[in-house]
Amino acid sequence: MSLTKRTFMTTLAASALAMTGFSGPAQAFEPTKPIDFVIMAGAGGGADQIARFIQSVAEKKDLTTRPLVPNNKGGGSGAEALIALKGASDPDHTILVTLNSFFATPLRQPNLGIDIQTFTPVAMMGVDPFVLWVHKDSGITTFEQWLETVKGMDGEYVMGGTGKGQEDSTVVAWMEGTFDIKIKYIPYDGGGAVAKDLAGQQIMASVNNPAEAKGFYESGDVVPLIAFSDERLAAYQDVRTVKELGHDFSYYNQRAVVGAPGMSDDAAAYYQDLFKTVYDTEEWQGYMASESLSPLWLDADQQREYWSTQVQNHKDLFAAMGE
Repeated sequence: MSLTKRTFMTTLAASALAMTGFSGPAQAFEPTKPIDFVIMAGAGGGADQIARFIQSVAEKKDLTTRPLVPNNKGGGSGAEALIALKGASDPDHTILVTLNSFFATPLRQPNLGIDIQTFTPVAMMGVDPFVLWVHKDSGITTFEQWLETVKGMDGEYVMGGTGKGQEDSTVVAWMEGTFDIKIKYIPYDGGGAVAKDLAGQQIMASVNNPAEAKGFYESGDVVPLIAFSDERLAAYQDVRTVKELGHDFSYYNQRAVVGAPGMSDDAAAYYQDLFKTVYDTEEWQGYMASESLSPLWLDADQQREYWSTQVQNHKDLFAAMGE
């Protein structure tokens, strides 16, 4: 099963990437207190970086009448955040930065009773690819060398990630099944901690988004081996994709914002307008380019279609992996 950018948009209009901003009169809703900007992951990871960058843009350009207040809730592969949104006492002042765990965690933890279609679409800000990284001192420079090393260690090869059920663990599980390898997986609170420990050689490899490993890549501490993207990444042109190895697989992390269930229509329109404004800024467009994110703006109706498509895609992927 390939979770490509193409399948992301199977049911969506081709014009989604070129949509113009919202126009019309000012919204009836204005925040009257700080906005709870919940992050579905721990500090330092891709979602956290994006949330804080968006916060800085909104503050710099004075786009909100009340501040966005980042609030990390990454426990239980994002279950903590989903529960917080579902039970929000003030839905009009509660929004969530999501990852693919928005789809995967309710599937893997049905006892949570989370129906993502009850959440409020706000903004799709882009999609983020995954890359396999090793430390420079490993001596490994190709994916083939990496496979040989992992197989030779027979289950003792150590990788770090953001927890079972999270996006990187899905990619690791896919590699285990596809290449008949065994990996010892250590869970962390966030992608930033994973990247730091790989640079410090506390683990042997990671599957991180480019933004999470960028600083350590630029300092020469880590080496990218393979990208789980449809095409080679502009910033890593020498890095092959898994598809180039003959495997029809790619996997992207959604970078999106959703509102709490029960959010009013006026509040939803306010946040949709706010994040479309952020999306169109030079700052966000530049951030996507520098951090290897692929642009993907969707309106509210397209987001709901996207959610349905991704739930089915993840069901199919988990089934293919024997979960």
